[in-house]
Amino acid sequence: MKKYTKEQIETIFKSRRNRLAAWLKKNNTGACVFIDNEEHRDPSVPYYTNHPNDAVLIIFKDGYTVLIPWDENIANMQGHFDKLVPYTRYKNNSIDATKAVLNLCQSHAENNKVELPEYLTYPQYLRFIDALSNYDCRCREDGAHNFTVECRMIKDEYEIECSKEAARVGDIIIDEIDVEIRDGRIKTETDVALLIERMLRENGCQRTGFDTLAAGPSRSFAIHAFPGYTDAAWPAQGLSILDFGVVYNGYTSDTTVTVAKGPLTSEQEKLVDLVQKAYDECLKLYTKENTVYEAAKKADAVFAAAKRKMPHGLGHATGLEIHEQPFISTRKVSEQKFKPGMIVTLEPGLYDKDLGGVRLENDVLITEDGNEVISHSRIIRIDF
Repeated sequence: MKKYTKEQIETIFKSRRNRLAAWLKKNNTGACVFIDNEEHRDPSVPYYTNHPNDAVLIIFKDGYTVLIPWDENIANMQGHFDKLVPYTRYKNNSIDATKAVLNLCQSHAENNKVELPEYLTYPQYLRFIDALSNYDCRCREDGAHNFTVECRMIKDEYEIECSKEAARVGDIIIDEIDVEIRDGRIKTETDVALLIERMLRENGCQRTGFDTLAAGPSRSFAIHAFPGYTDAAWPAQGLSILDFGVVYNGYTSDTTVTVAKGPLTSEQEKLVDLVQKAYDECLKLYTKENTVYEAAKKADAVFAAAKRKMPHGLGHATGLEIHEQPFISTRKVSEQKFKPGMIVTLEPGLYDKDLGGVRLENDVLITEDGNEVISHSRIIRIDF
């Protein structure tokens, strides 16, 4: 991955906050509040500050940023902000912390209008309103928090580099899995899941992006197998699925490998060929000229021609969360186009109780002149 200086990283995070500050100014709003805790994880906190979790964040109309973290040491080591106020000073009470910082930094707001998180429950919202009686509090779906989600759809240079590094490590793991299947070291679903856990850390990643899903032929018909993995044989004769992601600097990859261990029946071969065809055809539509709906509709058409139906969407964006906007689906007609800077999955799949399941998933960066597939998952064929 490209190396960044501390100053370059600071500039990147400040640029993100300045975009929000410009939105606040345009909408005559003095400040915006974000809350990340066990009740609700908000990726806006790491997006704007690089602090991983458990904090209140307040960004003012002039861009002034106050981070109120539970863990001051981590915040001071890797966070980007103008002022740090310890959360413990307010006994980890988000309302008291918000009130104190708004009062302390009122000059940066220029007015008393405050955007509260739209994910607050109604009782929580009422408690904020009571505590912030001197402020004009707003809590709406189309406010600053939604603006942040829209900003996160288009990855900046640093986000793209982190996502590519996560994908690169994922590729290393897939290649090793291929080797260890063939030499017999991987025998069970648990074997492959634990290999992923070990190798991602050996290669500088933090964790899996979600619980690994490893399903042998007896369970691969499930879209998301439950439990995620067992001690069942993997791969065994037939169709086995492995869906996993790894996180680098907060950004996750998301890939799915299908292992086709022969001999397969003719009907199983048809499933494999259909998924590969849908993948190849839809990748052509992952460009800025096309809508996400058009791509998803193409996959449905490929499967419908064979009297099959895919029970999930064609893909979704990834980033600080495993599922981000936009979602690539035909569930509703959307005029949302692919845009340069988006990182989205392409994951056609078919599932049959008797035949098993097939899914092929990679991460795709939308570029000005087309796309770049940044991960290299594949259908692995084993003939013995």
